[in-house]
Order: sequence, then structure tokens, then C-alpha cells
Amino acid sequence: MPRVELLTGLPRLGEDDVLAVPVGSGGTLPAWLTSPAFGTLAPVPARLLSGALRDTGNTGKAGAITNLPVPGRRPRSVVAVGQGDGTLPHLRAYVATAVRRAQTLAEHGATRLVLPLDGAVAPAGADEVRAAVEAALLAGYRFRETSKPHPPRLATVTVVATDAEDDAVVAAARAGEVTASAVAWARDLVNTPSDTKDPAWLAGQARERLSGLPHVTVTVLGPEELAAGGFGGLLAVGGGSASPPRLVVATYQPPGAGPARPVLVGKGITFDTGGLSIKPTAGMREMKTDMAGGAAVLAALDAAARLELPVAVTAVVPAAENAVSGASYRPGDVVRHVGGRTTEVQNTDAEGRMVLADGLAHARLRLGATVLVDVATLTGAMKVALGARTAGLYATTDGLATALSTAALHAGERVWRMPLDGEYADLLHSDVADANNAPGNPGGTTAALFLRSFTGDLPWAHLDVAGPARAGSDDAEVVKGGTGYGARTLLRWLEAGAPVDPPPTTTD
Repeated sequence: MPRVELLTGLPRLGEDDVLAVPVGSGGTLPAWLTSPAFGTLAPVPARLLSGALRDTGNTGKAGAITNLPVPGRRPRSVVAVGQGDGTLPHLRAYVATAVRRAQTLAEHGATRLVLPLDGAVAPAGADEVRAAVEAALLAGYRFRETSKPHPPRLATVTVVATDAEDDAVVAAARAGEVTASAVAWARDLVNTPSDTKDPAWLAGQARERLSGLPHVTVTVLGPEELAAGGFGGLLAVGGGSASPPRLVVATYQPPGAGPARPVLVGKGITFDTGGLSIKPTAGMREMKTDMAGGAAVLAALDAAARLELPVAVTAVVPAAENAVSGASYRPGDVVRHVGGRTTEVQNTDAEGRMVLADGLAHARLRLGATVLVDVATLTGAMKVALGARTAGLYATTDGLATALSTAALHAGERVWRMPLDGEYADLLHSDVADANNAPGNPGGTTAALFLRSFTGDLPWAHLDVAGPARAGSDDAEVVKGGTGYGARTLLRWLEAGAPVDPPPTTTD
């Protein structure tokens, strides 16, 4: 990732610099571009830039771009990018578009992007700087495993804001860097091919990244410990693979943390063939993504620890490979989970809920959880309902749903609350067990109802990220491939103290 620096004013531009010029709604250019103080720093006259905007039809729509190379001064360039109305989503689009263009110029020698943030109405504050730093670092993310050398990358992103020396703005920039680093790690975990990524590898990555952080402990349970602990769902799903399952438990326990003990449970299926209920080839191609929930909860804990948040939090990742062999679990099997509840297997491709059930029950019964949130690429039904960019949010309390929705709004990740409707509970019926694992449509809701039985009376929320966990193309700071979706929402929720109660009402 490039280095981020904060400046209160535009620096003198050099041969290797790219300057981003924010274009407001209606094609408005920033006042500093024509200010005498800008003087000799201007690489192109404002009138030339205005003409180029007219010629290219750039009216300031968020993400619209006009490129102006400076004659004879390659790669020094001006990139005029639409900033729209200056909202945080529009700001992220402006930053991401500028970063991607600057990265292409890095192949011609560019090393720094100068990124002014101040809007037409007011200077950029802490929220804007944090969003910009996150977007700048995440938009330039790429995962590559190739024999060819990696192309040159930007070395520095210089964020220019009038209030850049304000303590709150400096802290926001730091939070943006930490957040982006954690999300990039989650993306790396998701994008790693499954010929490398098995449950033991995933557990090893968690140990390597997290164990050295202050107040963080990482425990990994192997097959023998899982058998002793009654993890029937995790053992069943992982039983058909030559790579045995693992349970990763990472805990951040800072001194002076309050009584809240949120536990984040993330689905960690490192590859999903569907088991004996096997998927078609097309359905398997991106199944390395099926541990994206696990990556998100680990990344959220990583960032919480690095930011030294005053809240204790645990991440639980039941990791398994759902493979096909003579040892695979079968339709018709009855599996006993942590705590004793049983499930009749009707479809081995409904494996995510089987491992999450163990993780949720373990968190409730043995880890002292006061609130549970799970994240999982759980159902294709959620992609049908909400598309590829929005996660489904199920929650047992309005307060928790509101808190997570608010966190997602600040994080720039889309969620939509779905009904946790008990009228479908009868579909879970089994003649031979407490429930069946494939109760049918509405698939997202019945999957959530299955999980709810393992959460007891605790406040619980379920994020089905089957759509946004993977992107088919670049969009603002989201890049093609694994997105790290959910990590930023969970982190923002933790920064707010992991609230589960509705916000207090005020009266005049």
C-alpha cells in the first residue's frame, strides 16, 4: 500500500506527481485553482481545464473523469474527477477514480497522487478524511499471483485538507489507514486460491497476524479438541476433506474494557464443492470466497486491536473444506452440535449453517458472549433478493439492527434489514432431529431461523453477505474479487461500543 501523508495546502508539484482536481456538481471547479496563492503551482490554466471539462461532458457527476496530461512533462498530469454533491459516497468515488488513474500513470513514472479534499461548501473534516484515506488505499488494492513482475505502484498519496493538522483529523486518517490495512488482509484471505487455503492455513494466517498484537490471544482447536467439545456440525462438514477442520478463536481483551462481550462468528468454508449434494462446475469456481465471513470478523478484530478500542471482542471462525470422499457426511445423517441440539441433514450443500451453529453455540455457552453477530456467505437467495452489493441483515432486536445499520452507513457498506418471520419456523421440522438444515424458501429467512435456535436469549444479528463478499468489477473503493465486506461495518459498530439497545430518545 502507498504511504499516506496529510498536508494543509497543495505542495509544489514535481515531475512524478499527479494532481487530482475535484469537480463539483454542475462542473464547479475549486476556488484554489484560480487563486493567486496557487500561482506557479498550477500545472494547467483553469480556463484550459474548464474547456476540457466541457469538451468531455464532465459536469461533476461522482466518478466522472477528464485526463489532462501536461505537454512535455510526462508523467506529470492533472486528473479532473467528479465529486458530485460532496457526500461521503461521492467522495469515495472521487478518490477511488483518481487513485486508479494515477496507478496507470505509475507505469510511466508517477510516484505520488496529490488529492485535495476540501469541498465547495466547507473544509473536509474527520469523516471525510477517514473515508478518503480508506478509499485511496482500498481502490489501489490488487491481488496477483503471476510469473511476471508486478507493475509499478504509487508510493505516496498526499491528502490535502485545510484542517489536516487538527487532532481529530489526524486520528481519523490513522483510523482510515488501519481499517484499509485490515480490509486488504481480509481480501488477501478471500482471494488466496484453495489449493493453498485450507483450514490449517487459515488458522495459521490468523495466528501470524494477530498473535503479536497487544491484549490479543489466538486459540486454534484441531480435530481431537473439536470432537471433545461436541462440534458435530464442523466435524461433519469437514469430514470428507483430506484437510481437517479447525476452530479459530481470537480474543482482544484490553485493560479496563466494560462488561460487554460481543462475539463475532464468521463462516470459514475454505472451499465448497457442495459435498455429496455436489455443485455444478460453474457454481464451484468462486467457492474460495466461501470463507469471506471468517475473513471479515478476523479483520474487524485486527483493526479493533490496532486502534486500541476500549471494548473486548472475540472472533470465532469455524473453518472447514466441504469436499467429496467416502468420509463425506450424507443426506439423512443426524448431526449433534455444541450444546446438544441435533440437525437432520437434507442437503450437504447447506453446510455454512452447520458450522455456524457450532460457532454460535460455543460463543454463547463457553465464551461468555453478551451479544452475537455472525457474518456468512450463506444463501444464493440473498443475491436474488438484494443483488450483489447489499447484505441482508437479520436481527432479534431493533436496537441491534439499528446500531449495525448505522455502522454500515458510516462504513459505506450497504445493508437491508430482512424479516425474521416466525411463520416459516415450521419448515424447519424434522421427524428425527430438532431441525432440518434445508427447509427451503424463503431461503435467506429460513437459514436465519435455523441459526437463531443456537443463540439462546442473547441479542443476535446475522449478516448474509453472499452478494457483496465478491465483486465482478471495480466500483469506487471496491475492487474486482474478494471485497472484505463486513469488516468495516463491524469495526464501526465496535468503535461505537457494540451497542445493542435503541438510541435514547430526547424531548424538548
